[in-house]
Formats: sequence, structure tokens, C-alpha cells
Amino acid sequence: MKSVILSLLSVGFMLYTPSSSAQRLVIGTYTNNNASKGIYLYDFNAATGEAKELSSVKAGNPSYQAVDNRRHFVYSVNESDEGKISAFKYDPSTGSLSLINQQPNNGSAPCYVSIDKTGKWLFAGNYSSGNLTVHAIAADGSIGPIQQTVQHTGNGPNKNRQESAHVHCTYVSPDNRFLYTPDLGIDKVMIYPFDAQTGRLNTDQSSAIIIPAGGGPRHIVFTQNGKFGYIIEELSGAITVVARKGLQHTIVQQINNLPAQYNGASADIHLSPDEHFLYTSHRGNSTIQIHQIDAKTGRISFVAEQATNGNFPRNFTLHPSGKYLLAANQKSNDITIFKRDIRTGLLTDTQQRIRVPAPVCLQWID
Repeated sequence: MKSVILSLLSVGFMLYTPSSSAQRLVIGTYTNNNASKGIYLYDFNAATGEAKELSSVKAGNPSYQAVDNRRHFVYSVNESDEGKISAFKYDPSTGSLSLINQQPNNGSAPCYVSIDKTGKWLFAGNYSSGNLTVHAIAADGSIGPIQQTVQHTGNGPNKNRQESAHVHCTYVSPDNRFLYTPDLGIDKVMIYPFDAQTGRLNTDQSSAIIIPAGGGPRHIVFTQNGKFGYIIEELSGAITVVARKGLQHTIVQQINNLPAQYNGASADIHLSPDEHFLYTSHRGNSTIQIHQIDAKTGRISFVAEQATNGNFPRNFTLHPSGKYLLAANQKSNDITIFKRDIRTGLLTDTQQRIRVPAPVCLQWID
């Protein structure tokens, strides 16, 4: 009898244990529509492409998240006039988040947060006030007070969107030696040398990648070897390809396959895990563009444009396996799940959706 009970318990445990192919998906949202709770966590099954909600935690306009390298903590902006940054502890057994602490970010409308490779320093960019901050991260995951603030100044030719500086991204280089900061308002990607021992950005030795006037750089991503960088321009819809050699950055290509009537709303950019393809999201016509990468030159060639079959894809993510792409459609309140052909880079709609109010950020907890 005892063996039968143990067998039943074993079967029950197996039934309620997440699939070995499941991975956790963190979904950030806008809550100012009063429909969203805040941050959602889902189990995503890489074998089937199915997603199941695990939990949610209240947060005000958590529009961008970062997960620490140990997968113990999740950090989020709180995008408001008086911006804040929040730290959450991740419980893998329940797939839930609990608030650790919150710190002001000395600016307005923080829209991006990132963590250096040591896990000791957090960077956050404030869009409306055009500045960025550095915070220390304590051993318990809590965020310390602001250690450094860097203010951008200037403007661009687009009077409606470039009246002042607008920091849109704080991207840590693969070698952890630089912080790249695309600024939509001044048509520059500022580059700050970073000291991981002190957490300081060296503003005296800063340099910049100059974007053609009116382009509005938004996000940037580099290949893991650091040789090539890719910038998505929000206002023009163009992709700028940069070659890095030492401390020198040279623009080697600028390509734009977005119809002119849809400019002004390009959003996100990511490399496939094997770095053979580059993907960008465009909110103006609700599409994902696919480009193939020449590994020797870093240059890209247009492959296809895929409709997200939703409205206003602000953010998207590729599954770590490379087999799926998920697009967060802010205005249609859903996330499209695409199957991805690793060989061709092309996407196929699985017809499966994650229904979440105003999704705007997707991050994986591996």
C-alpha cells in the first residue's frame, strides 16, 4: 500500500512540476490605462510554444526590465514624471516577484534599465529629462542611492520630438568596458568608458557615434565579440551599422526599408542567438523586419518584413533557443508568438497569443 501511495505522490509531483522545456518570461506593461496589474510572469514551453501565466506583481508603469546574471533579481523602471527604479526578488519555485526596494532616478520618464556584467551596478536612462544614472546593487539585490548622474544637452531638427535631449537606452558593451547611450533628441549615441571597480562613467573621455540629423537613435546592440554594433533609429526607421576597432567606431552602412509614411515609430532591435540575423520592430506599420548579417563585414541585407498581426509592437524578444520570436503589441493588448526558422530567419505565426494589457517589455529568466 505504501508503495502505491508513493507512486501516486510521484505522479502528482510530476504533474505539477514545470516542464523541463519551460522557461520564465517577464512581461512589463503600462498601467496608466488601469487595466494592467504591473509585471507578469509566464511559463513558456519551448517544445509547444504555449505560455501559461504564473503570477503578477503590482508596479507603476513598469515599461522596461532587466534580469541579473544570477537570475535572482529583476529590476524595473517606473516610467512617470518623477521616475523611480524598483528591485524585485525572484522566487523560482513559485515563479513570482516580491518588491525589495525602490529608488528615485533623478529624472523624468525612465525608459531603460541595464546591469553591468559583475551584477554590482545598475544604469537607467530618463527619456524626458535627458539624463542617465548609476546605482550600486547590494548583495541582497536592493538598489542603492544614485552614485552618478550624467546630463545630456542639445537638440535636433525635428521640432516635435527633438526639442531637447532624450536618453532612450543604457547598453553595456559585451566586454563591460563601455556604456552606450542612444539619445533620440540629439542624434548621438554617447559612449562612456566604465570602471567596474568603482562604478564610475568617465565623462571626460566620452565619445559619440553621430547619427544623420533627424534619425533619432533609440536602441543599440553589439555582436558578442564587440566588432559590430546595430542601431535602430526611431524617427527615420533606419538601421545604422557600426564597426568598432579599439576605441574607434565607424559607420559602415545605413539601410532603411521602412516606407516613408510609417516613419517616426521604430522601436526595438535584437540579434538572433547565432548572430546570423538581425530583427527590428516598427510600430508605424506593426511589423518585424528581418535582415541577414555578413559575419566578416557586419553589413546587413534585407530578407523580409513580417506583420506582427497585432498593433504597435514596441518590444520583442527571441527565445534563447532561437526557435521563437515573441512580439509585444502594446495597443492590441497581446503578444504574438512566432515560430522561427533558424536557417532562413523567417517567422511563422503559431496563432498562439499571450493576452496582457499594454505589453511593452519582454525578458527571459533562463
